[in-house]
Parts: sequence; structure tokens; C-alpha cells
Amino acid sequence: MIDRELGLLPFRQRLPWLGGDLQTLRDTLRPVDLPPESGNPVLIDVPALASGAAQAGQLLALLDLPCSTPQGLVLLLHGLGGSSSREGLRRMGAALRNAGFAVLRLNLRGADPGRHLAGGTYAARCNSDLLPVIARARQLADGRPLLGAGISLGGTMLLNACLSDATLLDGLFCASSPLDLAACSASIERPRNRLYQHWLLKRLVRQTAADPFGLSKNEERILCGETPPTTIRAFDTAITAPRWGYADVEDYYRKASPLPHLSSGQPESWPSTLLLQALDDPWVPAAAAMQLEQSQAPDGPLKFVFTRRGGHNGFHGQAGCWGDQLAVAWLQSIGVR
Repeated sequence: MIDRELGLLPFRQRLPWLGGDLQTLRDTLRPVDLPPESGNPVLIDVPALASGAAQAGQLLALLDLPCSTPQGLVLLLHGLGGSSSREGLRRMGAALRNAGFAVLRLNLRGADPGRHLAGGTYAARCNSDLLPVIARARQLADGRPLLGAGISLGGTMLLNACLSDATLLDGLFCASSPLDLAACSASIERPRNRLYQHWLLKRLVRQTAADPFGLSKNEERILCGETPPTTIRAFDTAITAPRWGYADVEDYYRKASPLPHLSSGQPESWPSTLLLQALDDPWVPAAAAMQLEQSQAPDGPLKFVFTRRGGHNGFHGQAGCWGDQLAVAWLQSIGVR
């Protein structure tokens, strides 16, 4: 077991956060004790979308520096509807910084507090935005290891970036990251997830409608009309797929899902990667990660940790967030390989 090799005890959920839903909702139900925001702003130029749906602009990242010389820099990405200010992302960033890493928390296209800097919204595969970000992060790393950590869809984006160039990162950690977008879309549409989907859509529609660069007439009709999207799939059909130049939502889900591309093998230069997935995740089915693990050689660069409990990027254990502790231990191990 990778977690034991890294010096961690197996994950055990703590009271009262029992089960996938309470693990998922813990940060929403109880405020996270975090230090005041002190990240140094970094602006990164990004090009216009190839579809013409958004012009060139900038993304805002926040750089958190440790007290001593950094042992490396971690590019940290939020998930769907998130931002650099979300509790789970800030907590993971604080854990990495306390362990001696510099941390660059990125706000993806359309996310606050950088909403005003670039038009449009992000996607599961947004390499035209991420490649300039990773290039800037490599400069900031200043010869030290450049590592990636992605929460939920943020991990999917980093995997897709590495599929375009496996040398971009020196190591990667993904927590609860979708590998099969169609399966995740179907999962979130289950009746038991109605409230989750409503919450996510509310955030996505608000981010999109707040675009200071404006919406197309068709987008405005869809988002601000009497019948706005009621599912993530409908949102991706109307907004995400056409903005990022996909033929339709099926084309988007197929091409932006890392599973089939990773299952066919990785180049020798693929960064050491750890994927963390809970079996009771109410949003992201574990089946895709389990399928991917079965396709990999034991000595390959992709490693997996499956937990019976933990929810969607929950992993609230006996001594704090076990997922954060695993991220720290994994990324620290990259430097001694």
C-alpha cells in the first residue's frame, strides 16, 4: 500500500463525519480554521479561445511562500465551481506550504477573484490556458521541482496537460479526480444527488453570467431565460463544449476524459503520479480509477490509493485531513526518488 510506504496509517473517518455525504460536505457545514489570506498575486497571460468564444486575457494565481527556502513549487488547481479561496484548496495549500513547498493557487478562467481578468469559463481539458500557467510556474520554481496537485476536476486538467507533454511536471497528486466525464455526469444526475447538482449549477451559472466581457445572445438566452440548464450535462452542452471548440458534449466528454488515453500507456517521461479515490464518493464513481489501475504495470508511474470511505475530496480523519497529509507525503517523496 502506497500510503503505508509513505508513513501514513490507513484512512479512518472521524466522528461525526461518517459516510460519503458527510465527508463531502464537512467543509461546507463547518468552517475551516485557516490563516488570513496572504498569497502574492501572480498574473499570467492566456490566449483567446480557439473557438472565438473569449478573447485573450489573464489568469490570477496566488503564490504562498514557506518560511525557508522552498524544496519545490506545487501548482494547485481547484475543482468545478471552485476558486483559490475555497476551503479545501486553501487547507491543502497550507499543508504543503507548512511542509516547505511554495504553492501557486490558480484561479481558472472564470473563477473569482480573477473573474474580471478573462472572459469565458474553464473546461476539463483547457491546455491553451494551462500551458502558459505551467511555463510561468516553472520559472517561479527556479530550478527546483515543479509539482502539480489537483482537487477533483483540477486533477483532470493536470492529467490532460501532461498528456500533451509528459515533461511539464515532475510529479502529480490528484484527489477525487474524474477520469470518465460521461460517467461522472451520469452519476451527478442520480436522484440522490439532486441537491449537489443544484448547488454546482448555481455556482457555474453565476460564474458564467457574471462575465464582464459579455455573453453571446444564445448563451444569454440559455442562462438567463425561463429554463436555464438543470443538469451539468445540459450546461456542458450549451456552454463548455462550444466554447472550447468541441463538436458537441459527447465529443467533449470523449476527448477530455483522461481514462482512454492513460489506459493505452504513458511515455517513460510521465511524472510520478498518485490518484486518491474514495469508494463512497457520491460524485465521482471509483470504477474508472479501478479500471485504469488494472491496465497499469506494477512498476509504472501511476499509483493509486483507494479508501472505503472519504466521500468527494473529504478524507477527514482522526488527525485532520488525511488527503492533505497524503498529498504532502507523496510530493515530498518525489524529490528523493
